[in-house]
Amino acid sequence: MYVVCVSFTVIPEHKNAFLNATLKNARESLSREIDCHTFDVCSSDENNEVFLYEIYESRDAFTSHLNTDHFKHYDKCVAELIVVKTVKSYQLVSEQ
Repeated sequence: MYVVCVSFTVIPEHKNAFLNATLKNARESLSREIDCHTFDVCSSDENNEVFLYEIYESRDAFTSHLNTDHFKHYDKCVAELIVVKTVKSYQLVSEQ
């Protein structure tokens, strides 16, 4: 399994709009992409950070995710709502 962790710092006045768009993208990814197994959206009440935890069948499945129409639309819509975006990826070595 291929794990992707994305951390965003969101412009404070746009946090609700960002969360709504991100939750929609998560739902669409899970329902439309057979190789997307997990798409968790986490938000901090203490700051303007949003953290995504995504699990895909493989790196190729994640690359396919990046090429979907719903992701491209999401990425374009939120680009101006964020200050910083950090993406890290991992290979899952154990499952519970």
